[in-house]
Amino acid sequence: MEPLLDYLLAGADGDLVPWRVQQAAMEKYGCSCAQVEEAILSNGLLPARYQRNRQAITTAGQLTLFRSRVAVIGCGGLGGYIIEQLARLGIGQLVVIDPDVFEEHNLNRQLLSSMADLGRAKVEAAVVRVGAINPAVTVSPLEMSFNAANGRELLQGVDVVIDGLDSISVRLELADVCTALAMPLVHGAIGGWYGQVATQFPGEMTIENSYANWVEGKGVEQQLGNPAFTPAVVASLQVAEACKVLLREGQTLRCRKLLIDLLAMEIHEIGM
Repeated sequence: MEPLLDYLLAGADGDLVPWRVQQAAMEKYGCSCAQVEEAILSNGLLPARYQRNRQAITTAGQLTLFRSRVAVIGCGGLGGYIIEQLARLGIGQLVVIDPDVFEEHNLNRQLLSSMADLGRAKVEAAVVRVGAINPAVTVSPLEMSFNAANGRELLQGVDVVIDGLDSISVRLELADVCTALAMPLVHGAIGGWYGQVATQFPGEMTIENSYANWVEGKGVEQQLGNPAFTPAVVASLQVAEACKVLLREGQTLRCRKLLIDLLAMEIHEIGM
């Protein structure tokens, strides 16, 4: 590792290591992008792509994010924005789970979709997108439905789970699995101009309490639709919550929920 570190130090601009130096190091020493990123961050340096993070996230914090493993359940409206932001933030490992392919009705709001990707698996598009914006991030794509039966296996080794689902019944199963595995869960839901965000820690019943009066059937998003901006807003709040959980900084939405009304441009907080 010493020759690699010496090479990175020689090419650094202060404590910033430019992408061209990372690329050259990968080729010279036969390392993966993730291995080079680990070497950079573990030695107090910073990949130049993260330099605008540094006023909010320390280099040590950036290393924590890189060594973290986050699962995103659902790669559609919420999930696409969540995956994009986690990759740009520098989360080192992503587990992305979704059984679906892109359809035409996804094009109005799903960041990973395009005309060229109609019929393509959403998790496959996620791998390509992340590779294009941050190749140091390792993506594990699982083209399958999440459920109570497979949930424990799918979430092994995960630090934080982020809910990008559009099914209340599966969301409740996800909450049960996270409780059993003692994993924090960042919840988000959208419908029309409206959304909600909450974070459930092990031993809490935030998600279950949120849907205590739920009656079997399609979610509200089936009735209200979803314009492009609602998933972008809610997903951003979810990623901010996940970042705080991983870094153990700031105040999370623990035992409380944000209700977001973009039509009235109001955000209300309720205790859970």
